[in-house]
Amino acid sequence: MTTSNNNVTQLSPSGKLEKNCSILITAGPTYEKIDPVRFIGNYSSGKMGIALAEECLNRGFEVYLVLGPVTIQSPIFTHPRLHLTNVESAQQMYEACMDIYPRMNAAILCAAVADFTPETVAPNKIKRKGDELIIRLKPTKDIAAALGRIKTDNQLLIGFALETNDEETNAQDKMKRKNFDFIVLNSLNDKGAGFRHDTNKITIISSNSKTEYPLKDKKECAIDIIDEMQKLLKTC
Repeated sequence: MTTSNNNVTQLSPSGKLEKNCSILITAGPTYEKIDPVRFIGNYSSGKMGIALAEECLNRGFEVYLVLGPVTIQSPIFTHPRLHLTNVESAQQMYEACMDIYPRMNAAILCAAVADFTPETVAPNKIKRKGDELIIRLKPTKDIAAALGRIKTDNQLLIGFALETNDEETNAQDKMKRKNFDFIVLNSLNDKGAGFRHDTNKITIISSNSKTEYPLKDKKECAIDIIDEMQKLLKTC
């Protein structure tokens, strides 16, 4: 994890090089176990979060990537300034973020974290019996809200909102509740955006502005997001 590689792209023309600046990025899905072979999950590929991590590395950041279970094998995983923490569940991601964020200048919460997890995990594979199976769920710990509560005046906290209806209203509400400095909205109603795609169509919303972007490659979206973040950085 500490060897260098030559496959990371060059610093984007719009970006400035950040020295001694650390950022936490979450990416990918979480898996919530039902039994040893089954889980509750989602379709997140981790592509957007990994693109954000790569862009931050390009600009000189020390990047702490907390990554859910993904199939992507990226060359950035061996970058000398990339600190990778692999997790599976929402609880594991929560614990990692709570440990890392107090030392960071900023965090971007791009992971698709499960809101609910089974109350109990069966120790053995559940066999098919009868016509239905009822699984009781309990809420997972809210990572964004927890980080928003401990955020200091010298830290940034940036979130994502993937919506299917009332997109802008829901994103603005989430931004306020979680104490985000700005939020990145994308909608499953936009063709070519969201889970699994190499492209995304984002809107960056803050308390006093809204900027809509056309459909772009996720690496280009990462440039737009990090450009916006660097405008607000105070401590590095």
